[in-house]
Amino acid sequence: MTAMRRALEFLFTRALRSRLGVALLIAVLIFGVIGAARLVSGAADPADGLSSRPNQPVSTVDPTAGADGVLSTEVPPSPVTRPGARTPEQTAERFAAAWLGRPGMTAEEWQAGMRPLSTLALTEKLNGAEPATVPAEKVTGSPTMRERTETFVEMLLPLDAGQLRLELVASDGAWLVDVVDWERP
Repeated sequence: MTAMRRALEFLFTRALRSRLGVALLIAVLIFGVIGAARLVSGAADPADGLSSRPNQPVSTVDPTAGADGVLSTEVPPSPVTRPGARTPEQTAERFAAAWLGRPGMTAEEWQAGMRPLSTLALTEKLNGAEPATVPAEKVTGSPTMRERTETFVEMLLPLDAGQLRLELVASDGAWLVDVVDWERP
Protein backbone atom coordinates (compact mmCIF):
# COMPACT_ATOMS: atom_id res chain seq x y z
CA MET A 1 0.00 0.00 0.00
CA THR A 2 2.84 2.35 0.69
CA ALA A 3 4.25 1.92 -2.83
CA MET A 4 0.88 2.83 -4.31
CA ARG A 5 0.60 5.75 -1.96
CA ARG A 6 4.07 6.98 -2.90
CA ALA A 7 3.28 6.66 -6.62
CA LEU A 8 0.08 8.71 -6.27
CA GLU A 9 1.85 11.25 -4.08
CA PHE A 10 4.62 11.60 -6.69
CA LEU A 11 2.06 11.92 -9.47
CA PHE A 12 0.01 14.68 -7.81
CA THR A 13 2.81 16.63 -6.07
CA ARG A 14 5.53 16.60 -8.71
CA ALA A 15 4.57 15.16 -12.11
CA LEU A 16 1.25 16.95 -12.65
CA ARG A 17 2.68 20.23 -11.45
CA SER A 18 5.26 20.31 -14.24
CA ARG A 19 4.60 21.15 -17.90
CA LEU A 20 5.96 17.83 -19.05
CA GLY A 21 3.64 15.93 -16.75
CA VAL A 22 0.57 17.85 -17.93
CA ALA A 23 1.57 17.29 -21.59
CA LEU A 24 1.94 13.56 -20.99
CA LEU A 25 -1.46 13.42 -19.29
CA ILE A 26 -3.11 15.24 -22.23
CA ALA A 27 -1.41 12.90 -24.74
CA VAL A 28 -2.64 9.83 -22.83
CA LEU A 29 -6.18 11.23 -22.80
CA ILE A 30 -6.12 11.98 -26.56
CA PHE A 31 -4.83 8.53 -27.49
CA GLY A 32 -7.41 6.99 -25.19
CA VAL A 33 -10.27 8.86 -26.91
CA ILE A 34 -8.96 7.92 -30.38
CA GLY A 35 -8.58 4.26 -29.38
CA ALA A 36 -12.06 4.14 -27.91
CA ALA A 37 -13.54 5.73 -31.06
CA ARG A 38 -11.86 3.12 -33.26
CA LEU A 39 -13.15 0.30 -31.11
CA VAL A 40 -16.70 1.63 -31.24
CA SER A 41 -16.71 2.43 -34.99
CA GLY A 42 -15.70 -1.04 -36.11
CA ALA A 43 -13.58 -2.07 -39.09
CA ALA A 44 -13.21 0.39 -41.97
CA ASP A 45 -14.13 -0.63 -45.50
CA PRO A 46 -11.07 -0.10 -47.76
CA ALA A 47 -13.35 0.96 -50.63
CA ASP A 48 -14.60 3.98 -48.67
CA GLY A 49 -12.89 7.37 -48.58
CA LEU A 50 -10.47 8.91 -51.04
CA SER A 51 -9.37 5.63 -52.57
CA SER A 52 -12.67 5.03 -54.37
CA ARG A 53 -12.85 6.77 -57.72
CA PRO A 54 -15.92 7.46 -59.84
CA ASN A 55 -16.37 5.27 -62.90
CA GLN A 56 -17.12 8.34 -65.10
CA PRO A 57 -15.68 11.88 -65.19
CA VAL A 58 -17.41 14.34 -62.90
CA SER A 59 -18.79 17.25 -64.94
CA THR A 60 -20.18 20.45 -63.48
CA VAL A 61 -20.98 22.05 -66.84
CA ASP A 62 -23.60 20.95 -69.32
CA PRO A 63 -21.60 20.12 -72.48
CA THR A 64 -24.55 21.12 -74.66
CA ALA A 65 -24.97 24.58 -73.06
CA GLY A 66 -22.58 26.34 -75.45
CA ALA A 67 -19.37 28.26 -74.85
CA ASP A 68 -18.61 28.89 -71.21
CA GLY A 69 -15.21 30.54 -71.57
CA VAL A 70 -14.21 34.16 -71.14
CA LEU A 71 -13.28 34.49 -74.79
CA SER A 72 -16.19 34.17 -77.13
CA THR A 73 -16.07 33.63 -80.87
CA GLU A 74 -19.59 34.94 -81.29
CA VAL A 75 -20.03 38.42 -82.72
CA PRO A 76 -21.77 40.66 -80.17
CA PRO A 77 -25.14 42.00 -81.28
CA SER A 78 -25.17 45.45 -82.83
CA PRO A 79 -26.39 48.27 -80.60
CA VAL A 80 -30.04 49.19 -81.07
CA THR A 81 -30.94 52.86 -81.44
CA ARG A 82 -34.46 54.23 -81.53
CA PRO A 83 -35.28 55.98 -84.84
CA GLY A 84 -34.40 59.68 -84.59
CA ALA A 85 -32.30 59.20 -81.43
CA ARG A 86 -28.53 59.74 -81.16
CA THR A 87 -26.25 56.81 -81.99
CA PRO A 88 -23.69 55.72 -79.38
CA GLU A 89 -20.94 57.47 -81.39
CA GLN A 90 -22.87 60.76 -81.48
CA THR A 91 -23.61 60.56 -77.75
CA ALA A 92 -19.94 59.83 -76.96
CA GLU A 93 -18.69 62.72 -79.11
CA ARG A 94 -21.15 65.19 -77.55
CA PHE A 95 -20.36 63.97 -74.04
CA ALA A 96 -16.62 64.26 -74.68
CA ALA A 97 -17.05 67.84 -75.90
CA ALA A 98 -19.11 68.69 -72.81
CA TRP A 99 -16.62 66.89 -70.51
CA LEU A 100 -13.66 68.81 -71.97
CA GLY A 101 -15.56 72.08 -71.48
CA ARG A 102 -14.12 75.47 -72.35
CA PRO A 103 -11.94 77.99 -70.51
CA GLY A 104 -13.71 80.05 -67.85
CA MET A 105 -16.63 77.63 -67.55
CA THR A 106 -18.26 77.31 -64.12
CA ALA A 107 -18.88 73.93 -62.52
CA GLU A 108 -22.65 74.41 -62.86
CA GLU A 109 -22.39 75.12 -66.60
CA TRP A 110 -20.02 72.17 -67.06
CA GLN A 111 -22.33 69.73 -65.27
CA ALA A 112 -25.41 71.11 -67.05
CA GLY A 113 -23.74 70.34 -70.40
CA MET A 114 -23.19 66.68 -69.45
CA ARG A 115 -26.51 66.11 -67.63
CA PRO A 116 -28.70 65.36 -70.72
CA LEU A 117 -26.08 62.87 -71.97
CA SER A 118 -25.55 61.07 -68.63
CA THR A 119 -27.43 58.55 -66.54
CA LEU A 120 -28.74 59.68 -63.17
CA ALA A 121 -26.04 57.60 -61.42
CA LEU A 122 -23.23 59.33 -63.34
CA THR A 123 -24.79 62.76 -62.79
CA GLU A 124 -24.76 62.12 -59.04
CA LYS A 125 -21.13 60.94 -59.15
CA LEU A 126 -20.06 64.07 -61.04
CA ASN A 127 -21.83 66.34 -58.57
CA GLY A 128 -19.16 68.52 -56.97
CA ALA A 129 -16.54 67.87 -59.67
CA GLU A 130 -14.80 70.82 -61.28
CA PRO A 131 -14.04 71.34 -65.00
CA ALA A 132 -10.49 72.36 -64.07
CA THR A 133 -9.78 68.74 -63.05
CA VAL A 134 -10.19 67.48 -66.64
CA PRO A 135 -6.67 66.51 -67.75
CA ALA A 136 -7.14 67.07 -71.51
CA GLU A 137 -8.13 69.88 -73.85
CA LYS A 138 -9.32 68.36 -77.14
CA VAL A 139 -10.38 65.20 -78.95
CA THR A 140 -7.71 64.09 -81.44
CA GLY A 141 -9.54 61.34 -83.36
CA SER A 142 -12.77 59.52 -83.95
CA PRO A 143 -14.28 57.24 -81.31
CA THR A 144 -13.77 53.48 -81.37
CA MET A 145 -16.72 51.38 -80.30
CA ARG A 146 -16.56 48.01 -78.54
CA GLU A 147 -19.98 46.44 -78.86
CA ARG A 148 -20.92 44.39 -75.80
CA THR A 149 -24.69 43.89 -76.08
CA GLU A 150 -27.62 45.57 -77.81
CA THR A 151 -27.92 48.02 -74.91
CA PHE A 152 -24.30 48.37 -73.71
CA VAL A 153 -21.22 49.63 -75.56
CA GLU A 154 -17.80 50.91 -74.62
CA MET A 155 -16.41 53.92 -76.48
CA LEU A 156 -12.73 54.91 -76.63
CA LEU A 157 -11.94 58.49 -77.62
CA PRO A 158 -8.33 59.59 -78.21
CA LEU A 159 -7.54 62.91 -76.55
CA ASP A 160 -4.47 65.11 -76.60
CA ALA A 161 -3.31 63.83 -73.20
CA GLY A 162 -4.59 60.24 -73.15
CA GLN A 163 -7.73 58.30 -73.86
CA LEU A 164 -11.28 58.76 -72.61
CA ARG A 165 -13.20 55.52 -72.01
CA LEU A 166 -16.97 55.82 -71.81
CA GLU A 167 -19.50 53.10 -71.07
CA LEU A 168 -22.88 53.83 -72.63
CA VAL A 169 -26.21 52.18 -71.90
CA ALA A 170 -29.41 52.41 -73.87
CA SER A 171 -32.68 53.06 -72.13
CA ASP A 172 -35.57 52.67 -74.58
CA GLY A 173 -33.12 53.12 -77.48
CA ALA A 174 -31.70 56.44 -76.17
CA TRP A 175 -27.97 56.20 -75.39
CA LEU A 176 -26.57 57.71 -72.18
CA VAL A 177 -23.07 57.69 -70.67
CA ASP A 178 -22.96 55.65 -67.47
CA VAL A 179 -19.21 55.45 -66.70
CA VAL A 180 -16.32 57.83 -67.41
CA ASP A 181 -12.74 56.61 -67.15
CA TRP A 182 -9.50 58.33 -68.04
CA GLU A 183 -6.40 56.48 -69.27
CA ARG A 184 -3.03 58.19 -69.61
CA PRO A 185 -0.79 57.16 -72.55
